[in-house]
Amino acid sequence: MIEDYEFILRLVLALFLGAILGIERVHAGKMAGLRTFALVSMGSALFIIISEQIVFKYTGQRINPLRIAASLVSGIGFLGAGMILFQKDHIANLTTAAGIWVSAGIGMAVGYGLYMESIVSTILVAFTFTFMWTIEHKIKSRINKRKD
Repeated sequence: MIEDYEFILRLVLALFLGAILGIERVHAGKMAGLRTFALVSMGSALFIIISEQIVFKYTGQRINPLRIAASLVSGIGFLGAGMILFQKDHIANLTTAAGIWVSAGIGMAVGYGLYMESIVSTILVAFTFTFMWTIEHKIKSRINKRKD
């Protein structure tokens, strides 16, 4: 059984890590930002915590707590798919949708008590959103210069 302080710690940490990712999306001018990423991460943690509590409560019965995790992966994928926009020859919000999906994974990791994994993942996603964006734009500008 998860103690009250552990339950609160997990929810707050998931909310905080999701918010970190959302802050970058706000900075990048994206529609899904701080609140969306924070809620997806915290909500995912909450569902994992609930599944752990239910398994503890109904020990001995045929309950698979991984069903919740599998459903979260699919459900958040559906949410992300709704964020992607197709405009002529351009796809928009694909990175944000992928970020939402990873944010759910980070929340799930926190929900399972995998703190180091969730923190390292958040750092890697923030690195991807920022530093790799810079590299990507430099590569694209060089390619465009070659075309001209």
